[in-house]
Amino acid sequence: MSAIKKSIVTVKAAVNCLAYAIIIAMTCVNGDPKYQSYRHGYVLEKPVEYLLKASGVNLSNGGGFEELRQFQDHISDCQIIVFDGLNPNRVMFSGNSRSAKKLHLLYDRANEHYNVITNLKGAMAKEYICTGCDILYDKTHKCDKVRSLCTATPPCTKDQSKY
Repeated sequence: MSAIKKSIVTVKAAVNCLAYAIIIAMTCVNGDPKYQSYRHGYVLEKPVEYLLKASGVNLSNGGGFEELRQFQDHISDCQIIVFDGLNPNRVMFSGNSRSAKKLHLLYDRANEHYNVITNLKGAMAKEYICTGCDILYDKTHKCDKVRSLCTATPPCTKDQSKY
């Protein structure tokens, strides 16, 4: 499915795909000029090696929750969010960073492989994203977290869902 969606970058690497996905997502979110090369799988080996060494993550047994947590601890300026397939209600990992920069990854359970979501609404075919709880929805959504995360004056109410 990810191959037909323009909102998803298929990670070509069979080994260390989680690290590759994180590097590609970071360059996309940061507007890095290397993004186009990285998304096509070019010149990624050194950045991936550096990320693995700097974070202390070992992906020899694959990338699970512990490895995601380690990457999130290392990358504090971005929040890692991993979806289990193309179901917007199946977030399998959401890092604890409060950063506005979000690295959306897609986990393909059948192939045990990570890909990058570059346009979350397009990939999940939803119209809105609640920035308080990262829920995707089409019509309305009442968020319990909006009031505490809102920086507007006066703060938004729980009934405001499209902001």
